[in-house]
Amino acid sequence: MTKLKGACLIGQSGGPTSVINASALGCIEAALQSESVTRVYGAANGIKGVLDERIYDMNQEDPKELSLMKYTPSSVLGTCRYKLKDFKVDDTDYQRILEIFKKYDIRFFFYNGGNDSMDTCNKISSFLSQHDYDCKVIGIPKTIDNDLAATDHCPGYGSAAKYVATTCMEVYRDAKVYGTGSITVIEVMGRNAGWLTAASALAGYKDMGPDLIYLPEVPFDMDKFIADITKVYNEKGDVLVAVSEGIVDKDGKYISTYFTETAKSTDAFGHAQMGGLASNLANFANTKLNAKVRGIEFGLIQRCAAHVASATDIEEAYMAGFAAFKAAEEGITDKMVAFEREAGPVYSCKTKLVDLSDVANFEKKVPREWINEEGNGMKQEFIDYALPLIQGESEVPKEDGLPRFANLKKVLTTAK
Repeated sequence: MTKLKGACLIGQSGGPTSVINASALGCIEAALQSESVTRVYGAANGIKGVLDERIYDMNQEDPKELSLMKYTPSSVLGTCRYKLKDFKVDDTDYQRILEIFKKYDIRFFFYNGGNDSMDTCNKISSFLSQHDYDCKVIGIPKTIDNDLAATDHCPGYGSAAKYVATTCMEVYRDAKVYGTGSITVIEVMGRNAGWLTAASALAGYKDMGPDLIYLPEVPFDMDKFIADITKVYNEKGDVLVAVSEGIVDKDGKYISTYFTETAKSTDAFGHAQMGGLASNLANFANTKLNAKVRGIEFGLIQRCAAHVASATDIEEAYMAGFAAFKAAEEGITDKMVAFEREAGPVYSCKTKLVDLSDVANFEKKVPREWINEEGNGMKQEFIDYALPLIQGESEVPKEDGLPRFANLKKVLTTAK
């Protein structure tokens, strides 16, 4: 059987991470080495770059510069949040994608992102198949939220978790220096799943973590929150709290909306825009306890803190991208690369392939049995799960004491 031959295209989508470019590099380097690939392209700003015909020629990049992508945070190719409609309702975008794929003879397509990106992959794969265009489509996972179904964990999570745990330890040290009562509330990313906020428990593993941890998986009650912090405050004289930005009450209403209308605005995928919860909760606590309060929002640095990236995360991210291309090269399509943790006393992980339809638009939550009975802390099972993922130090190259990130030429190309 003759192997498919043609150009390769990779795009990045959704919120960036510290290691998304490591995944792209794994795919790009594998493609550049393949006899099945005539040209390697990168989509500027994800699927939007395809629709707008803004496509980079990766063959014109210096291999040494490309290699720096492994330690460069955020999306080197640019990202987007663009939702494709159901092509059965409106196939305008899909016809355009097919036109571009034919023009550039794209036969291998890779999309690097989270839940919504896997939905995009799945839709494109189905449309191309129905129009008899032979193109292998593989999703490469990415999300600090760690909420993709059918995979043990996601590239990007380990590094973000390491940042959260490390910074919580540092905040803990700072919060203890004054000898006066204080309440510090830390807001961590996580709209519907609390994996990243749960990582604050790793700081507690070192006895320098939050006293209370609240995830979206457990309904949040304002009265119980005050009771919880009052108890800790009376026992210790100060309180450190970690909350997911997406905590909800028993009716599913975001706690953010208790204080502001901001959380009611949404992105292209209908996701609520978050922020400001930590300060609002801290101020609310102050009305009840009259203590010194601080609200700290970790913000976007959670997803771009390459200076504390996990070496395990970096290597696994690269492995995912490399495995994605190898699968497509072998003729596999409509799959996502996933991680499978191997049994044994020493942590090890291998890749596997799962159906895109099993991933698209599903969210993996933190198991309730990993959260304590009170719903305000994590159990040892979570520590055992997360600790291996944050191991190892990033080897970011330095110049003049500062990181040397990839600086690609990003040469736009046109089909000949």
